[in-house]
Amino acid sequence: MIDLRLLREDPDRVRASQRARGEDVGIVDALLTADERRRSSSVRFDELRAEQKALGKLIPKASGDEKAELLKKAGELSAAVKAADAEQDVAAEETQRLLLQLGNLVHPEVPVGGEDDFAVLETVGTPRDFEAEGFAPKDHLELGELLGAIDTERGAKVSGSRFYYLTGVGALLEFALVNAAMAQATEAGFTPVLTPALVKPKAMEGTGFLGQAAEDVYHLDKDDLFLVGTSEVPLAAYHMDEILEADQLPRRYAGFSSCFRREAGSYGKDTRGIFRVHQFDKVEMFVYTTPEEAEAEHQRLLEWEKQWLTSLELPFRVVDLASGDLGSSATRKFDCEAWIPTQGKYRELTSTSNTTEFQSRRLSIRMREGKRVRPLATLNGTLCAITRTIVAILENHQRADGSVRVPEALRPFLGGREVLEPVAR
Repeated sequence: MIDLRLLREDPDRVRASQRARGEDVGIVDALLTADERRRSSSVRFDELRAEQKALGKLIPKASGDEKAELLKKAGELSAAVKAADAEQDVAAEETQRLLLQLGNLVHPEVPVGGEDDFAVLETVGTPRDFEAEGFAPKDHLELGELLGAIDTERGAKVSGSRFYYLTGVGALLEFALVNAAMAQATEAGFTPVLTPALVKPKAMEGTGFLGQAAEDVYHLDKDDLFLVGTSEVPLAAYHMDEILEADQLPRRYAGFSSCFRREAGSYGKDTRGIFRVHQFDKVEMFVYTTPEEAEAEHQRLLEWEKQWLTSLELPFRVVDLASGDLGSSATRKFDCEAWIPTQGKYRELTSTSNTTEFQSRRLSIRMREGKRVRPLATLNGTLCAITRTIVAILENHQRADGSVRVPEALRPFLGGREVLEPVAR
């Protein structure tokens, strides 16, 4: 959530951010009204309590009619204090409810617009010219079936649409990607973490995933637990309700988890293969740092993602997402999109978001500098979303006979294997 003081001091900035996101601007004025009501009711409660305490000291000293009058007034004050306390609670709850609906402030350099209004910052590598090589590229599912690596038919039989099995070299390729990604992350100073896949509502709400993304979240009603769509959630909540020492920042974690998404808003999109699925594994980078260092750390996360995709020898581009395409927590978000030959376009493989103090305020995570305690900044970055990365590797490194060349960086994690060969049927 944003700082209420900032809202009071510069409401126009918050309105402009909401407008850029395509979100309700009226919520700003509603929040200002609720906040004023909260503060005035708090003052009223404190005044009445002070009067009640002062009166309480007079009663034991009084007698007769004076005492009776004081006791009558004490009763009236007691009722007024209870009413003021209730009003204070109602106003505070309303303020909090509205505050949780407000997105993070959009960074001033973010392009304004919707999904198609991103800015391309950089293009790395050149897509292969398959026509010049003399053959038409196969899509990842056809390649995966030839290699005995992907089985969506049995996935659908057992679990439904958008589920799959990774078998044989497909399973080995996942393990290789996880190990290679973790090796890069640990070399960069990240602490590896295996995170829970189920979290409490506070963790999910605190990271901002019960707002815009709520329709894509799986909820277990009986247990009141949520299946995570990314290990960003348990990593952000890892230090929930804690105070971290400033001289121990940044703290960098690389989390591995299975991820679960309903993909409710993507009906009819990417239904073939494993590009958009309900369950997948992912290596996620997460950082706690000072607010002053957050933008520089955001650039570092982007560089680590670019290093990863370059090591896989994939052509990709870096885009600065437009304001209307940001999640509620992000002030700015960069995506790295790999070229997918059979789709003839770039598709998101990794992303990194600077959430500034937005998540830390919601999760009550602070930093201590001497005697000063204040919110810190959090950032996240997908290093390797396994299924999408497998899609990009198979399609970009395929050969005419249906085999797939293994990028050199992955070979040590695949027992030295240089090529994935089709299997006999």
